[in-house]
Amino acid sequence: MTTTPLAAPAARAWWRLPQRHVPVLATLALLLVMYGVGVSQYRAFSNVQVVFNIFIDNGFLLVVAVGMTFVILTGGIDLSVGSVVAMTAMVSASLLRGGMPPALVLVIALLIGPTLGFAMGCVIHFFDIQPFIVTLAGMFFARGMCTWISSTSIPITDGFWTGVAQERIRIGENFVSVSVLIALAVVLVAAVTLAYTRLGRNVYAVGGNPQSALLMGLPVGRTKIAVYTISGLCSAIGGIMLSFYTLSGAPLIAVGMELDVIAAVVIGGTLLTGGSGYVFGTVLGVLVLGVIQTLITFDGTLSSWWTKIVIGGLLFVFILLQRLVGIRTK
Repeated sequence: MTTTPLAAPAARAWWRLPQRHVPVLATLALLLVMYGVGVSQYRAFSNVQVVFNIFIDNGFLLVVAVGMTFVILTGGIDLSVGSVVAMTAMVSASLLRGGMPPALVLVIALLIGPTLGFAMGCVIHFFDIQPFIVTLAGMFFARGMCTWISSTSIPITDGFWTGVAQERIRIGENFVSVSVLIALAVVLVAAVTLAYTRLGRNVYAVGGNPQSALLMGLPVGRTKIAVYTISGLCSAIGGIMLSFYTLSGAPLIAVGMELDVIAAVVIGGTLLTGGSGYVFGTVLGVLVLGVIQTLITFDGTLSSWWTKIVIGGLLFVFILLQRLVGIRTK
C-alpha cells in the first residue's frame, strides 16, 4: 500500500511523538521492575504503607526536584538548592528558638529561597554568566550563612512545628504526613503551569532553542529569571518540610542534595540540554531513588553507599538513552 504525500508527514509525526516519552516510559518500567523485585524478595514490601513511607521520606526532595525541573528545562542548572534548603531550615529553627511566631517564621522562610533565586537569575541573564558558576556561588553563600547562624544543630520545640511534624492523615489503615500533601500540591501546580500556561510554553521554548525563542519575541530573560525564582521557592518549601521531618536545623544538613535532585530529574526523563521533560517524570525519578533506598534498607546487609553506586549507574544509562533518543529524532 502506498503512502500519500499528505499521509507521510502524519506518519512521521506518529513515529516521532513517542520518542519524547521514551525516557519517562523507561523510568516507569524501571520503577515497576524494582518494585516487583522488592515484593518478590520481601513479603512486607507489598504493604501499602511502604509506598507511603517513600513519599513521606522523600517529600522535601520531590518539591526541590520540581523546582529543578523548571531550571533544567531551560537548559540551566541550579547547584544552590541543597544549601538553600539547609539555610531555610536553619533560619526557621533559629527564629523559632528566639520566640518568633510560627506564622511570621513561615513567611520569612518562604522569602529566602525565591529572593536568592531571583538574584541569581538576574546575574545569569543581565551579565550573561554561566548558571553553573552563579549557582555555585549561591551554594557557597547559603552554606556559609548556615554556619554563621549556628555551628551546631538547633532543635525545634515549637508547638505548631511539632504538631505539623507529628500529624498523620489517615487513609484507611495507613497514613501520610502533611509534607506529602504539600509535595503533591506543588507537583500539581507545577504540572498545570508547564502544560497550560504561557510561562510553561516559554520554558519549553527557551530550553529548545533560546535564539529562536528570542527571535519569536518571547521573554527569554524574564523566563530565565522566573525559573530560578521558582527553584528558589521550591527549595524554601523543601527546607521548611525538612525542618518538619527532622524537627531541627543543622549547618551540614542536605549536603549533596543538589546532586540527588539533578539525578532524580534526569532519571525522570528531563533532557539536560533543556526543552523536553515532564513533572510526572520527575516524580518517577524521585520514586526510583526512594525505592532503591528502601530495597537497601530491607536487605540490611548492604551499605547506604550502594544507593549512590546504583544511582550513578542509572544516570549513565539514562544519559545514554537521552542521547540515543536525540539521535533518533534528528
